[in-house]
Parts: sequence; structure tokens; C-alpha cells
Amino acid sequence: MDKSEPVGLMPSEQRSGRGAVGNPRVRFDSLVKSPFDDGWNTLADAFGDLPPLPTTLIRDASRSAISWNTSPDIGFDRSVNPYRGCEHGCVYCFARPTHAYLGYSPGLDFETKLIFKPNIAELLERELCKPGYSVRSMALGTNTDPYQPVERTLKLTRAILEVLDRFNHPVGIVTKSAGVLRDIDILGSMAKRNLARVYLSVTTLDPALARRMEPRAATPSRRLSAITELARAGIPVGVLTAPMIPGLNDCELEKLLEAASRAGARFAGYVLLRLPHELRQMFEDWLHAHYPNRARHVLSLIRDTRAGALNDGRFHHRFAGQGAYANLLASRFTRAARQWGLDGSSEGLDRSRFAVPDMEIASDPKGQLDLF
Repeated sequence: MDKSEPVGLMPSEQRSGRGAVGNPRVRFDSLVKSPFDDGWNTLADAFGDLPPLPTTLIRDASRSAISWNTSPDIGFDRSVNPYRGCEHGCVYCFARPTHAYLGYSPGLDFETKLIFKPNIAELLERELCKPGYSVRSMALGTNTDPYQPVERTLKLTRAILEVLDRFNHPVGIVTKSAGVLRDIDILGSMAKRNLARVYLSVTTLDPALARRMEPRAATPSRRLSAITELARAGIPVGVLTAPMIPGLNDCELEKLLEAASRAGARFAGYVLLRLPHELRQMFEDWLHAHYPNRARHVLSLIRDTRAGALNDGRFHHRFAGQGAYANLLASRFTRAARQWGLDGSSEGLDRSRFAVPDMEIASDPKGQLDLF
């Protein structure tokens, strides 16, 4: 082998309809795979014509439904997620590295090996019935999308909403899918009791960019239409322009907020791109695969917002970044949100209605149950 010849990188594993261009190793694994070509062009042959990857469903045996957090950056302390992994395949998804805890790669595994919780509604109901449970708004869709394609058949998100509806428990939903409209009957009923709010995540108005970044999510126009339909049904709806990626989609910030406002959104938020753990290299590989002429510039701008690094996981910094570029983005968001009437505070959902079904004994002040 000619030592002056650079050693090749692992060829792209990009598949049709998938976001990640590879399947990086799990960071907890001690085994490291390195590319090797024996001189017979075997690497190019092996990766030359890769078939589409099917989606595999794996049952989860969790014994709890509610996840708790104490992060000062997040406006909720509890969430429920019926799925781990997400078929939408958003290349920038901050949740990708969590797949490593399950022994799967944050790359293609994250979008093809989906873990679902078949009894999550029963688990949730049991936890809400526990003595001393103190109600606050439940977040739905904070880790992976509750309305990703597999929800059409499994209907776990709908089962969760049915439980929350019976308990009069407030819920906030984040999704990139127009599939949320399927549950407009439940959400509309809950909204009348000030128990429900929905955010649609809209990252770009460019269908071509959306197909590359979010290959199996709803088109931008379909998400805006979903905002309109939710608003018409009386459901408080907002838009999340998240993530904003410097040099890639941040130029659309004002147009995104204008489009969402015209569609019926009432409030808005944004988050700067986050690249924890394996996501740093994954996003860089994706940029070089899809936007090779812009990759260096985009990465340079990201570093400008992260003190020279590609990620900053510190509390109070990770969502907004720092430096001149991050400050400019924050100012642009504030101005555009005010211009389009999206800067109002989203009033809190009603916690006072919460009650465990069939446990109220209003007929007997002593609480004595009838024998028959």
C-alpha cells in the first residue's frame, strides 16, 4: 500500500428515505470498526447499491410511563413518550444519542429500530392514580415524535390522550406530523376545558431541504395546514422554529413566523441547533454528503455560537448559544415574533380540574361506599 495515499473513510451508508448517512458505533462499545479495502475494491462494492432499510418494531418492557426531569432549561417537569427512536429521520434530532443507552446506534438504527411501549396507557393510568400525585402539565413528544408514521397503526398516543382526557390532566404536544389531526376530537374537547395545547415544529419552507433534513416528516405546507385546522377547532396552537441551523435554515426565521401566524398560530419558540455526543460527527457527515460546498461555512457559524465547539451542553446556554451570531438570532426572533403577534405569553393550562375517575364520592360526605 502506498503510504502517501490517504486511508479512505467508511463509505456512506445512506439509504433512500432515511436521514442519517451512516450508523456510527455506540459510544459505550469497546469494539471499534475501521474501514479496510483489500485492494479488490471490496468497500466500494459492498456499499455501492444498498437496499432500503425496513422499520423494525421492538416491544419495550418498561414498568413506568412518566419521565421526570429537573432541568432549568425546560418548562415542564414530566413527560410521556410512547416511542424510542423516530421514523421521521430528522438528521439533527437531539434525541438520537439516547438510542445508545439501548445498545443501538444513534444513526440509522435510531430511525429504523423503534421501541414501542404497548401498555403505556395502563402504566400512565396507574401512575396518575397514585396517592399524592401532584398534577402539572404533561409533555407529550419531547423526546421522539408521538405522531410518527407507526402511530397510525399502534395508536399509542391516542390511548395516552384518552387517559389524560378522563383524568382532566393538562397536556402539551410537540409534533412535526399532521397526524395530530386524527385526535382533534379529543384535543378539541380538552381545549374547551383549557387542558390542551399543540406546537407544530416547522424548520423550513423549502420542500427540498425538508426532504433531506426530515425525510419522513410531513411537508412544511402540510404542517402549516395542520396549524390552521387545529386553530379552527379552537385548540391553542403554536409554532416551534427548531432547530435553527446557522447558515442553513436560519435565514428563513422571519418567513417561518409569518407563515405560522397567517396559518393561525398564537405563540412561538425557537431552539438553536444542538449536537450532543455522536450527533456532532453525524451532522458533519450529513452536511458533507448533501451540502459539500456549504459544510465548512455552516460548521464555522455553529462554532461561533458555541464558543469554538460544535456543542455546549451547559444549562442556560445549550438552547440559545452565545456570542454575536447567537445574540443576533435571538433578536431577530424577538422582533419577528412581536411583529406577527406570536410574542404573547401562553397562559397556563388548568390544573384544578384533575380528578381520578370513579373515585369521587360526592353522594356520601363520610365517604362510605354502597354495598350494592
